[in-house]
Amino acid sequence: MAEPQQKSQQDLKGHISIQNLGLSYEDKDGSAVSVIENCSVEFDPGLLNVVMGKSGCGKSTLAYLIAGYLKADQGLIAIDGRAVTKPGADRIMVFQETALWPWMTVTENVIFGPLVRNAFSRAEATSKAEELLERFGLLDFGNKYPGQLSGGMKRRAEIAQALINSPDIMVLDEPFRGLDVMTRELLQEYYLQLFEETRLSTLFITSELEEALFLADRIYVMTEAPNNIEQVIEIDLPRPRSYEVTTTQQYLELKQVAMEYLYAGSEEYL
Repeated sequence: MAEPQQKSQQDLKGHISIQNLGLSYEDKDGSAVSVIENCSVEFDPGLLNVVMGKSGCGKSTLAYLIAGYLKADQGLIAIDGRAVTKPGADRIMVFQETALWPWMTVTENVIFGPLVRNAFSRAEATSKAEELLERFGLLDFGNKYPGQLSGGMKRRAEIAQALINSPDIMVLDEPFRGLDVMTRELLQEYYLQLFEETRLSTLFITSELEEALFLADRIYVMTEAPNNIEQVIEIDLPRPRSYEVTTTQQYLELKQVAMEYLYAGSEEYL
């Protein structure tokens, strides 16, 4: 299989602009509870942008808004200058929970989206699916059903399921949550290699500091109410990146900076 070509800067798509974004819901007593309030931020294309923060701070909600699965009460989200009003093929989301249909084989799951959109013939879609499954070490499991796969294999299949749609932006909402440490680290390396070869614009949601540091070009620290992006940390660790980088002085210094931002004023982290 030919390796994907890295895009030049002028070819990069997936600039996300968020202006004065707000979303709230009604509590049981009828009072409004703010989830995101007056959030304004820019995510540049061609970067692995990581949004991190403690559980309940609104980071997954932000991902759903960008993907188009939720509608904000106020403000604007634009992708490459176009307002987001609903889900679109330019943005593909990988959810926390499995999105594989249990009654379909792995290959059938991967090709489902393109076939529904009439993007490819079945033969073309199957060929592309096999290329992706080979890339993720799943070619021999194409005829298996999701229930026959391990957790890590399901996650790889879901990334293939997303990539076959050729999105401009990948939105990943804590995709490796709940996996054992070894599987999680292997999947981080899988995605990192993919990103470094393609520079596919990525928004990655996590509550894990080490995951954020290892993957990110930039970390956006999200706080509790008013639920905004509090800090942006440039992660200038060299690419291509391997786990050896986590033992360097530069990594440890960045980790200290991130911890100070993340834990400032929050005893609940400690």
